[in-house]
Amino acid sequence: MLRSCLSMLAGLLALATAQAQLVPPATSHANSYAVLIVSRERLEAATSCEIGLFLHDQLAARLYQGQSVAFNLPPGEVSLRLQLIASGTCHAGIQQPNLQRLSLRAGEVRHYRIARRSVGLYLIATPASL
Repeated sequence: MLRSCLSMLAGLLALATAQAQLVPPATSHANSYAVLIVSRERLEAATSCEIGLFLHDQLAARLYQGQSVAFNLPPGEVSLRLQLIASGTCHAGIQQPNLQRLSLRAGEVRHYRIARRSVGLYLIATPASL
């Protein structure tokens, strides 16, 4: 009886070992994305109007003066644009979209700030991401 129990346990152990080899090892997802941080400083884009940040042509954030936003994004190319999105005095009329493309790598953290020039809004890399 003891011998049959031991052989049954040995069989179960062999089966468990075979099944354990079929399961892929756990991978760390902690570094499988990139972090994009965008800040709107008070002087760089001096307007009281709300600024919309669009990722892949989808509104992803609304920023007022002094605000920041962070995104966890998959690695690869990201297209983004900035635009005044309010109505009334903040409505800028027909604008040429200033599309910017960023290439992100897994595990990196990129910091940008919003700036404004005569042709519109754009992002400037901050020293933390240079």
